[in-house]
Amino acid sequence: MNAITQSEGLRMARSIAAVALEQAGPSEAGRTLSAPLVAALWDSGLMQFMNPAVAGGHEPGFAELIETWIEMARLDGSLGWIGIANIPSSSFAAAYLPDEGFKAVFTANNNRVTMGGQFFPNGTGDKVEGGYKITGAWQFGSGTGHSEYVCAGFLPMDDGQMVMLNEEMPLMMVAIVPREQVNFTDGWHVQGLKGTGSYDYNLQEVFVPASHTYPLMTREPQRGGSIYRFGVMPLTGCGHAAWALGVARSAIDDVRELAVSRTRMGETSSVAHRLTFQRNLAHHEAMWRAAHRLVVDTFTAFESEVADGAPVTPTMRCDMRLAATYATEACREVVQWAHLAAGTTSIREGSRLERAFRDMYTGTQHAFISENIYTESGKLMLGLIEDSPAL
Repeated sequence: MNAITQSEGLRMARSIAAVALEQAGPSEAGRTLSAPLVAALWDSGLMQFMNPAVAGGHEPGFAELIETWIEMARLDGSLGWIGIANIPSSSFAAAYLPDEGFKAVFTANNNRVTMGGQFFPNGTGDKVEGGYKITGAWQFGSGTGHSEYVCAGFLPMDDGQMVMLNEEMPLMMVAIVPREQVNFTDGWHVQGLKGTGSYDYNLQEVFVPASHTYPLMTREPQRGGSIYRFGVMPLTGCGHAAWALGVARSAIDDVRELAVSRTRMGETSSVAHRLTFQRNLAHHEAMWRAAHRLVVDTFTAFESEVADGAPVTPTMRCDMRLAATYATEACREVVQWAHLAAGTTSIREGSRLERAFRDMYTGTQHAFISENIYTESGKLMLGLIEDSPAL
């Protein structure tokens, strides 16, 4: 971890609180993060925060990443989602691209690079001299509404044959494509996370130099410290967990404040005096704290092992994905309770409680924290498989 204080990321996130709250509505209306909020992310240092130092970043560890992502999502769910989409996307490219690609994408742009997109290999790349001709269509390209570069997962093809990583799994790659070469079809008309600009897009035989691609499953960074040895999957899982914790934190805080100040029709005291509310507030606060502790302890413990030279094992990856999936489910329950406890306030457009409910139920549809993680983890725990690409 770089020699900065553990709270530097949190300080950055808190420094944009006013603009984040002010721009939550405009971002939703525009269906992508507003220009003032994008500018604030750059001015605060957050947009480069997760990058390797050579790409203008701080190389934060898991504890700092988690608290930073939680605060961003606590402010606004769409902002928090951008925090786990744009910020990691650029950090992955900065860590894993070959030197030539890194210089062309990052160095040539003074490291001011916003990147988003979809990593699942929904495209194919025919191998040609110097690179690939990529064709495919991707949905839910988080953060692409304001990104200069777009990520696109693809399967490389050599003379019509799929290139294999091993006997069972094809090689999966990520292409980094300039925005002007991408065809956007939008499609981002959704219930929640409206402000994330998560557009659909496609490529039609677009040439991408090999230097602008990297293997999706790599855990061999070309630059940066040990945090990048975890690879895309665990770092992404950490982001999903922290995002859910941040949205749930906002819901607990908001409903608690509301309960103290609000007296329901026909009652003589505030909601805070109701025994059922007191019991449920304490229960869901404990649930949130347990999920938070599980995520922080799991990720930071493995971070220490990997920093000391240990390899990232299937068991480690399983435990990290389990922690992220469980935390997301726990936070969904927390937000559901807060939504019900808040009464009609939680259905009024424009309140953070109302957004939190919509955002949480949109975010939990993501395949990365689906029940498939539990089944694959269970197989690994039972010794039925030695590893799983889902983890």
